[in-house]
Amino acid sequence: MRSIILLSVIIIVGACNASEEKSTTTAIDTLATTSKKSVIEKDEEPKSILPPLKIYSNKRFKDVIVERIGRDSFRVRGQGQIFEANFNWIIEDGHEELKKGFQMTDAGAPEWGKFDFIIHAPKKRAQSTLTLILFESSAKDGSRQHELPIMLY
Repeated sequence: MRSIILLSVIIIVGACNASEEKSTTTAIDTLATTSKKSVIEKDEEPKSILPPLKIYSNKRFKDVIVERIGRDSFRVRGQGQIFEANFNWIIEDGHEELKKGFQMTDAGAPEWGKFDFIIHAPKKRAQSTLTLILFESSAKDGSRQHELPIMLY
């Protein structure tokens, strides 16, 4: 009877020790994996502050995606249903217009034409937030119509 109890105690103690070693190994492996990821993320410069694949649209622009490709550079692509395929853009910081320009789609309205261009948008003030605004100019008075604001950074 004593030998059965002794054997049972040895099996139970051995099983407890084996499960502790497994959980310790798993915790160390998880910690090592987490530490490696943290170091890599800290060393790399973020490629985009914008959420991945956020798509912007309104009545005249659709499937517009803005990708950060450099410190102050952005690639803007999408489709527009624009009269004579010509649209304008402005970059502003909430106080003033920093840059402006125009682009063309590969087809005019009523078709949806594609566009793809790169802008360089450095900040004038470190704490400012830059916004890109795509818009169509009115044929009557040149006013902005169908504005599509997109926060850059």
